[in-house]
Amino acid sequence: MTQATFATHEVLNQSPPFEDVDLFALDRRLVDAVAANGGASAAKELSEFGKHWGSAAMAARGRVANENTPKLRTFDSRGNRRDEVEFHPAYHELMAHSAHAGVHNSTWTAQGKPAGGAAEVVRAAKFYIAAQVETGHLCPITMTRASVAALAAKPGLLAKTMPVIATRAYDPGFAPWWTKRGMTLGMGMTEKQGGTDVRSNMTRAEPDGDAYRITGHKWFMSAPMCDAFLVLAQADEGLTCFFMPRFKPDGSVNAIQFQRLKDKLGNRSNASSEVEFNGAYAECVGDEGKGIRTIIQMVQLTRQDCAIASAGLMRSGLAHALHHARHRSVFQKHLADQPLMQAVLSDMALHVEASIALVMRLCRSFDRAPDDANEAAFMRLLTPAIKYWVCKSAPGFLYEAMECLGGNGYVEEGILARHYRESPVNAIWEGSGNVMCLDVLRALSREADAAGAVLQHLAEQAKGLPGAGEAVMFIGKAFRRPDSERVARLAVEKLALLAAAAALNKVSPPQAELFAATRLAVGHPSMYGAVDLANEDIRSLLQRALP
Repeated sequence: MTQATFATHEVLNQSPPFEDVDLFALDRRLVDAVAANGGASAAKELSEFGKHWGSAAMAARGRVANENTPKLRTFDSRGNRRDEVEFHPAYHELMAHSAHAGVHNSTWTAQGKPAGGAAEVVRAAKFYIAAQVETGHLCPITMTRASVAALAAKPGLLAKTMPVIATRAYDPGFAPWWTKRGMTLGMGMTEKQGGTDVRSNMTRAEPDGDAYRITGHKWFMSAPMCDAFLVLAQADEGLTCFFMPRFKPDGSVNAIQFQRLKDKLGNRSNASSEVEFNGAYAECVGDEGKGIRTIIQMVQLTRQDCAIASAGLMRSGLAHALHHARHRSVFQKHLADQPLMQAVLSDMALHVEASIALVMRLCRSFDRAPDDANEAAFMRLLTPAIKYWVCKSAPGFLYEAMECLGGNGYVEEGILARHYRESPVNAIWEGSGNVMCLDVLRALSREADAAGAVLQHLAEQAKGLPGAGEAVMFIGKAFRRPDSERVARLAVEKLALLAAAAALNKVSPPQAELFAATRLAVGHPSMYGAVDLANEDIRSLLQRALP
C-alpha cells in the first residue's frame, strides 16, 4: 500500500523579501524632492548609500539589533561601579555605517559652523533612508549632530570637542572622549516631576572651581553609552545647560549612575535610561539661567530629525505594502490590480509624496537660514508644525501598511510590526503634539510680522490649488482668536497641510493638485482609500511610489 504524500512545505504565492534594492533611486519622490531643494549633485552619493542600506545584510542587522536589546551592567566582576550598557554587535555595525556616511556630522564644518550648500538636504536624505532600515540607532546619531548647535554657546568647549565629533569614525569603547577616534553625545532634560515642564527641574548644580558638581536625576536619558551629555540643572542664576562627560578630566568614571533601562514599546535597539547624578562633574554651556535658550538650538535639530524619520518609516511601509501587493494573488488577481487595494495604496502614496516634499523643503530652510531671514522664519514657525503633522500621521499610516500584508504584516519576523511599534516615539520625543502646537503659537506671538510673511509665501506657492485660499484665511483667523489655543491643533494641522501642498507643488504639480483636492479643499476621511481618484492618477501615483 502506497502512502499518500503532500507537499506541505512548498511555498507558493508569497512575496519575496524587499531587499537588495537602491532605496534612493527606487524612491522617485525622494529623488525629485532632493533635486528641487538643491541636492541634485549628490545623486550618485545618495544612490550608493541607498544600495548599501537597501541590502539584505543591512536589513539583517536592523532585525538582529532589535531582537537583542541592550543590557545594563551596573558593576564589573569585582564590584566596581561602571554603569555600562552592552549592545549587540549588530547595533554597533549600524552606528559605524551611519557615522562613516557622516549622518552624525556632515551638516557642520570641522570648526562647528554650518556646512552650507545643500548639506542639510543631502544629510536628511540619508537619515530618511537609514530610518527605513533601523530607526533606534539614529537616536544617538541625531543627538550628536544636534549637540554642536548648543555647544556653540561655549566656543572653547566646541573647539576641544569638534575634532573628535567631526571624524567619520565610530568608537564604541568605554573611555574618555578625548582619547577616542570618534564620539557621540546625548541629552538629559526631563525629570519625574516635570516632564516637558523643565523649569520645574530640581537637579542642582554647585560651582566647583571652573566646573560644577551636579546632583539630581533624569527620568529619561536616551543613548546612555554616549561619551557626554548635555543636561539641564538649576544653578544660582536659574536653569542652565551643562556638558557632562562619562569620564572626569583625571580619567576616572564620572558619577553618572544608571538606575535601569526603560522597557519601551518600540525603539528597542536603543537604550533609554533613568539616571542619578551623585556630584557628577560638568562644565557650564552658555550663561547661567539661559539653559532653555541654549539647549533649544539642539532641540530644533532633533525635532527636524523626528519628522524626517517618521517620513522614512511611512515610505518604508508604503514600499513593503506595494511590493507585497504586486506579488500576492487573491481571487485570481494580484492584490495590486484589485480596485480597493489600488485606492488604498495610491492614497497612501499621495500622503508620502507630500510628506517627503515637505520635510525636504524644511531642510532647505535649515540650509539657508544663516543667510536668509525669511528662511529662518520659515524654519522657526514650520519645524514644530511639520513635526506635529508628519509624526502624528505615521502610526495610523503604518497600521494601514501592515494591514496590506494581512497576517504577514502582524508578525515580528517582518519589518512592518517593528515600524508600527517604532512610529509613536517621534511624536512624543522632543515635545508631544500639544507642545508643538504651543510652540507654533509662541512663534506667532513673538514674530507676528515674520510669521505673516511665511504664511503669505505659502499662499503664493500654493496659489491655484484646491482649497489653498480658504486654508490661508482659516489659519489667519484661527491664530488671531483670543482663544487660539483651543483650536491650535486644527490650525497647526491646516498650516502643515498648506505647507505640504506648497512644497509638493514645486516638486510635482499634478500630485500637489490631488493632495490639495483631497486634504485642503475637503477634510480627508479617517481611512486611507476613502477618496475618489481617477484611474490615471492611481497608476501615476503607484508607478512613482515603486517603479
